[in-house]
Amino acid sequence: MKSTHSNIPLLYAFAFLRMTLFPMAIITLFWKDVIGLSLTQILFLQSIFSLATLLLEYPAGYVSDRLGYRPALTIASFLGVVGWGVYSFAASFGQVLIAEILLGISLSFVSGSDSALLYESLKAEGKEQFYSRHEGRMNGFAQSGEALGALFAGLLYTTAPLLPFILQTGVWLLALLLTRTLRDPVRPVVATTSHLAEALRTARYVFRENRRLRATLLLNALLGLASFYPVWLIQPYMQHTRVPVAWFGPVWAGANLTVALCALASHRATTALGDRRMVLLFIILVGAGYLGLGLTGGMGGFFFYYLLTAMRGLRGPMMLHHAQSESPSANRAGILSLQALLFRIFFTISAPLVGMLADAVGVRQTFHLLAYLFLLLLPPLAWLFLRNLPPAGGDFGTPEPPD
Repeated sequence: MKSTHSNIPLLYAFAFLRMTLFPMAIITLFWKDVIGLSLTQILFLQSIFSLATLLLEYPAGYVSDRLGYRPALTIASFLGVVGWGVYSFAASFGQVLIAEILLGISLSFVSGSDSALLYESLKAEGKEQFYSRHEGRMNGFAQSGEALGALFAGLLYTTAPLLPFILQTGVWLLALLLTRTLRDPVRPVVATTSHLAEALRTARYVFRENRRLRATLLLNALLGLASFYPVWLIQPYMQHTRVPVAWFGPVWAGANLTVALCALASHRATTALGDRRMVLLFIILVGAGYLGLGLTGGMGGFFFYYLLTAMRGLRGPMMLHHAQSESPSANRAGILSLQALLFRIFFTISAPLVGMLADAVGVRQTFHLLAYLFLLLLPPLAWLFLRNLPPAGGDFGTPEPPD
């Protein structure tokens, strides 16, 4: 029991390390100014990243369920070291592409494994009903780590463009050491003579047999997409509005602190508002954020960007709680990987189109048009999700006993 409980703070630390991304606040500038990529190429690059993640997303989750969560996170950390190491000497599109593919594979092994390990560790202690609270804390640590890395990104980049990437390699070395101290809880493993048949059975359970889980994953994937486009478009948006590079780090840090605080508040907000009002709030934040970014410019636009990061923080713990509650232990990581797979499919298909649109009409007008697209697509999926909610809506309000 003690070894299982120790996973929880270790997963907080792992989340902090893997999201302490020194390059993220300036990476679009690096691609544009150092490598010489256009916005179309940048979004195409991210589409390839998503494709690499997509192809291994579910297989990696399935392997994680069979091999163990700790080995999966160890593999992810090793690939993170190699991927950021390639970035440390990258000077061409091809080298950047290799680094992105390695990092995409790394992400596929993290995706689902960390959250599944957290849920199973709590379940071993009979505390799985408090998962959304701990997931919120894990998200809070992750976004705090990214905020810390972002604070120094502009200064590091102006000192030497490759310095953030070199430091990032060291961060993933620390993450690799940390994963060796995690412990896999004892849990049922499905006996099967055909791994392919079992993987297909799990996919059939998600997309055909369990309507509630299917609706949850679809809505969560689209909300994730709404919060992801600004990650790649906000830096050229700031550059176009003549925001000094030194401000890029603090602005990025503020965005991630907003995600962290909202993730920590997600449990309380869901308890106070309920699922239906929370989903309505998500749609309002997406519409207001994109419309604001499309209609304003300069420093004032960041208020609307922060609306989208607030939605991202509030959404994660609540939606993951619903997905976890519908997932059997034997296939938990695989099902969570299918959720990420949906998101990657959406992004892989749409990202190059969004990049071409941004090159053709500008970033602000792209934000404006995306607002209408999301306001058209989100309400039907929200209705489907709410229609399939369990009568009680999940236990979010029970106070957790002290450790």
